Amino acid sequence: MSILLIVIHVVVCIALIMIVLLQTGKGADMGAAFGGGSSQTLFGSTGASTFLTKATTVAAVVFMLTSLTLAYMAGDKVTKSVVPDTQVPIQQPSQTENDAADAGSKSE
Repeated sequence: MSILLIVIHVVVCIALIMIVLLQTGKGADMGAAFGGGSSQTLFGSTGASTFLTKATTVAAVVFMLTSLTLAYMAGDKVTKSVVPDTQVPIQQPSQTENDAADAGSKSE
């Protein structure tokens, strides 16, 4: 199931990038910079929503849903620790072992 979601997520991600790059900018027309001709449009200065705008919305919604689903699935995993729960006391070397180790390092 997660492999299918990852494949859908990657495909939608690439499609979303391509759709956004294919769209023209908001101020691409020179007349739009000076407000010419936009007062007589039916849908306002932005115009009607095109196929690319609707495709962007659908791709963004699918991208968000797959992102949330994958994040939920990744956070839901419970793994066992390789470290045991019991605590092992650390034994300190005795004073005589420390003295013997120091004497051996000084003789060299």
